[in-house]
Amino acid sequence: FVNPVFQANVQKSVVTAVNDTARKALKSIEKAPTATWVDKRSKISGTGPDSMEGVLAQAASKDPPEMVVFIVYDLPNRDCSANASAGELCCNDNCDFSAGDCLFGLSRYVTEFIDPIAELLRRYADLVPVALVLEPDSLANLATNSAEPRCGSSSTRTAYIHGIRYAVQAISKAAGNVALYLDAGNSGWLGWKEQMSKYVEVVRELGVADRLRGFASNVANYNALGVMCPTYDWCLNNSHATDACCFDPCKQLQDYNPSVNEHNYALHLVTAMSDGIPGFTPHVIIDTSRNGALLDHTCHSWCNPRGAGAGKVATSSTANQDIVDAYFWLKTPGESDGCTEFLPDGSRCARFDSHCGSSKSMGNGAGESGAPEAGRWYDMQAEELAANAQLT
Repeated sequence: FVNPVFQANVQKSVVTAVNDTARKALKSIEKAPTATWVDKRSKISGTGPDSMEGVLAQAASKDPPEMVVFIVYDLPNRDCSANASAGELCCNDNCDFSAGDCLFGLSRYVTEFIDPIAELLRRYADLVPVALVLEPDSLANLATNSAEPRCGSSSTRTAYIHGIRYAVQAISKAAGNVALYLDAGNSGWLGWKEQMSKYVEVVRELGVADRLRGFASNVANYNALGVMCPTYDWCLNNSHATDACCFDPCKQLQDYNPSVNEHNYALHLVTAMSDGIPGFTPHVIIDTSRNGALLDHTCHSWCNPRGAGAGKVATSSTANQDIVDAYFWLKTPGESDGCTEFLPDGSRCARFDSHCGSSKSMGNGAGESGAPEAGRWYDMQAEELAANAQLT
């Protein structure tokens, strides 16, 4: 499904592009399928392509009906380790991420967000093929950032575990044909054996593996696909150093991270889950929306890095279909990762995250307009992603 909202935004960028080369590059991406982010309750119902209901209706009207991909992203205490994507729901009424049972926030998440989504998917269950990615960053934060007060509090942990468990159960019951994927961070986050083991434990605690198709990796990130090795740990201990699959642009191996690219990370993820949860053989979808240009500084930067490019457009022709279901633009190219300290209108951004203030992030250079808040259209980023794109 090619979302008209994405097309319209690209077309606006075409009008303001700096030259004919930029305009041509932007036009090359405007017909690419992208996921639709359902990150507010107000985005569930509606008739337009900026709502879940509107997307389903438009996809169902096609002949044949077109597959749609949704990112469901509105947990209480969302984005516990950063500020750029803080959500609209909190565990308590003052949003302090403190200890507690999160009954207040979870009740709203269930009744005002997940239940309406499940009902909507039930209505379209036999009309539209759907894939759905649940709650980016949440479970990875539980696995690795429990020492941070906002992520390690009892309220955040309760919100994430119980919220995602309920979402999987409710959606799979309402529409059993929806392919459900949990977000699984990326190769530079959970690629180490120790980190992966912690993540497996979190997924096991959910107790819903039998209802999952698998996992989504590299969501809204920039890590390269690379070449898949025969085993996920093929490159450790300086083994097979000259093999193409061991190319290590981010120098992960020196820190004993075997996941030197997203393909090897997918292999690691599937192997670890299959070993750790008997009977579970997951598959992975990889976000290729911004990983088409290989840049050293994108290895450790997630906020509007300069020089990035869009990657492979949506396809199920993957390196290993037993491991990877598809490459897909899960993050919409051109939507900001987060705001600079000052917004384009000159006002101070309440959601500013220091990671977005680097000179390597767009919007911080001399004479540059600031970057907008996460999820808002950012012409400068759209132009760069299009100019540096590697679409095949």
